[in-house]
Amino acid sequence: MPKQFTRTKEDFICENCHIKVKGNGYTNHCSNCLYSKHVDVYPGDRAEQCQGLMKPIAWEMEHGDIYITHQCQRCGFKKRNKFQIGDNRQVLEDINRKEIYG
Repeated sequence: MPKQFTRTKEDFICENCHIKVKGNGYTNHCSNCLYSKHVDVYPGDRAEQCQGLMKPIAWEMEHGDIYITHQCQRCGFKKRNKFQIGDNRQVLEDINRKEIYG
């Protein structure tokens, strides 16, 4: 049975674009470049040993919300995360252009 969500409120420096990100306990990616990090086995537990950077590779709308698909650049694991208010919309739009135009 999956473990319940653990809220972990922490700030971090993005390992991709190097900006400081202020966490709110639900923050799971950089608001500037949309990269994430493969740190959880279950959301918020910080128990994943991989620690690879997770690149935003696609996004989709679902019930009015935007979900970004991230793929770990070390192990290939994929995970969807919700796009948040304040996230960089231009980077989101660029993901689709790269998907279409390579």
